[in-house]
Amino acid sequence: MHGFRRLMFAAGAVLAAAPAPAQNAAASWIIPELLAAAKSEGEVTVYSSTNEQEGLPLWKLYSDATGVRVNYVRNAESPMLAKIALEARTGQQSWDVHNAGSVHHIPPTLALAWEPPLAKDIMPEARGPDKRWHGVYAGYNAPQYNTNLVKKEDLPKSYEDFAAQKQWSGKVALEGTDREWMEALLLHFGRDKGRKLLGDFARNLNPVIVDGHFAMGRQISAGEYPIALVNYTMLATNLKQQGAPTDYFPLDPVHLWFGMVGLNAKAPHPNAAKLAANFLLSREAQEHSSRNGGRIPTRLDVESNPKDVRQRLAEKKIIFLQQTPDETKASQKMFDEIFRAR
Repeated sequence: MHGFRRLMFAAGAVLAAAPAPAQNAAASWIIPELLAAAKSEGEVTVYSSTNEQEGLPLWKLYSDATGVRVNYVRNAESPMLAKIALEARTGQQSWDVHNAGSVHHIPPTLALAWEPPLAKDIMPEARGPDKRWHGVYAGYNAPQYNTNLVKKEDLPKSYEDFAAQKQWSGKVALEGTDREWMEALLLHFGRDKGRKLLGDFARNLNPVIVDGHFAMGRQISAGEYPIALVNYTMLATNLKQQGAPTDYFPLDPVHLWFGMVGLNAKAPHPNAAKLAANFLLSREAQEHSSRNGGRIPTRLDVESNPKDVRQRLAEKKIIFLQQTPDETKASQKMFDEIFRAR
């Protein structure tokens, strides 16, 4: 399928390389009874929406510690889910691990119900009730702005205030799939008031619908738009740390979601897959992702990057919201009717 990128690597970039015993002893996430079987399987295939610049160094830690080769297949979430569904219909079983924000959309018959030992150490909201997904990083949604184009003192103090800023009409960016953020607003304000607020956004701000949160973050940083109605806070902080003139400002409510890990119920490499899931919930993996990618850990014993992220967000009302596939379709229809049919 178009757009998929498949990369393979192993410990030390040598496929037959074996880990040193000291590495295994130091890895808190190694499950001894699974390690020998995982080595025998020899490889694990990871489907992920995480960009290669972050994903490949992270999975090298896993490969270095186990000697198991990682086949890393990267694409956007929707094509990845479509690929999983197609493989199920045709009897193929090529994936072991899925790491993305939409893992909970995998049908229960295709997803393994299994709780990694380190799941006990992550925040309760990040543990799927049916054990078919676990959160490996926390995503928070808040407006983003260009600090050269908008003064901090001029930022809206609330979403109602934001909706009244008609001077930004046609200059506000909005990613075209932010339906769960929309539903969080409706939960927070109530259906009637929330629906009116969304209509005010559309009428007064006339948002420009863009494709992709990462692309939108870069567009804000470049000054293509002065402000975004909402974006992923980790993207804004990453760009800021790279020297871009951008930041986020949380408003009530802040929508919480998770980047998750889930396993194939018919995984070709089940032991390597279970080790991989436990790895993503470990201190080592989450410290790496926080330090190098700005991902907000689901483990509270791992420091966020920058350090004040959790404190800034905790000052607002945080709403965790997760939709079923049918709810997603209905919400996207409403989102399009409000923001695209203008």
